[in-house]
Amino acid sequence: MTDVLNKKIGIIGGGQLGKMMIQAAKQMGFWVAVLDPAKKCPAHSLSDFHIVAGVDDKEAMKKLAALCDVITYEFEHINSQALIELEQEQGAIIYPSPKSLKIIQNKFDQKTELQKNNVSVPYFLNVAEQDNLPSIGHELGYPFMLKSATGGYDGKGNFLINSPDDLDEGFKSLGSGSLPLMAEKFVDFEMEISVIACRAICGDIKIFPVGRNTHVNSILDETLVPAPISEKTVESAMDTAYKVMEVFEGVGIFCVEMFVDKNGNVLVNEVAPRPHNSGHYTIEACVTSQFEQHIRAICGLPLGDSSLVRPAVMRNILGEEKFDGAVFVEGASDALKVKGAKLHIYGKTHTKPRRKMGHITVTADTAEEAAALCSEAKKYIKIISKEE
Repeated sequence: MTDVLNKKIGIIGGGQLGKMMIQAAKQMGFWVAVLDPAKKCPAHSLSDFHIVAGVDDKEAMKKLAALCDVITYEFEHINSQALIELEQEQGAIIYPSPKSLKIIQNKFDQKTELQKNNVSVPYFLNVAEQDNLPSIGHELGYPFMLKSATGGYDGKGNFLINSPDDLDEGFKSLGSGSLPLMAEKFVDFEMEISVIACRAICGDIKIFPVGRNTHVNSILDETLVPAPISEKTVESAMDTAYKVMEVFEGVGIFCVEMFVDKNGNVLVNEVAPRPHNSGHYTIEACVTSQFEQHIRAICGLPLGDSSLVRPAVMRNILGEEKFDGAVFVEGASDALKVKGAKLHIYGKTHTKPRRKMGHITVTADTAEEAAALCSEAKKYIKIISKEE
């Protein structure tokens, strides 16, 4: 066990997720290097070594691989081919697998792989060119979702096509064909949920409780756990997450975002091969957080207990509208007076409207009580800029 704890960990990306990975790693005494272009990224002050370079810089990746025993990453929009070459040329150990990452990065390929393995997904089609859109609209019906197959996040890269009149605008808004596109049947969902799952090197899988996600302007606003769904739907969601982990042979944390339809059926919306915003509740609410679980998995340690200790609600804290500049946090004292409130500020040096700057989590005897307390705490916190 001592040999395992002496492993050196490399993280590509030093944002809030990288920072929280390091916090979990440091609790167990690991040495951690980070690769990030920002000299004062959130993870900088916690890391043992910081390579200041772009996350797709191949030479910087090679340097990180030479320093570390295992490499992971905090977001999926990186050069997966460079990671594959790093494995082949330097024998680097990288989790989750770059081969799986490459598939997941393209939403059309991701959905194709899931469908091939009998995982339920919304009906989807490839968009070869703009001229195909009218026939796609006829086949899918209106409304339908037009999506960029690569690069989208927090609603970016999606366009809802309500009628044939929206086809031209949707096509232009998603790059006029400069990016691969796909179309997806609109799901009239009852709610959005996500399941955080983790797979160990040995193949052991642990599933965290199902959370209900509420989005505002396509950005996650709240995660409530346990999700208010039937036992049958809970079982279906957790079984689906288990299947996804087997399909991608993932090592580490994966988030499986799903729709629950009016009949309680679940359909996979997207898969993220990393710790996820909707899993932040696990820090306070579960025996083992998603970040500790991820570090355990990639380093070959046994996975921890993923059970829920108490119901919880997590609310994101975004940069306030009209503020763009150096970060100033207002209202922390009042927010922390609320029973059970735990405040996480990510350490980003620059705020702008709707940028994720932190989150609040509240645990309580019931999810409803946690939701009310979290809403109360959230109303006090404001992220503004000092210049205003």
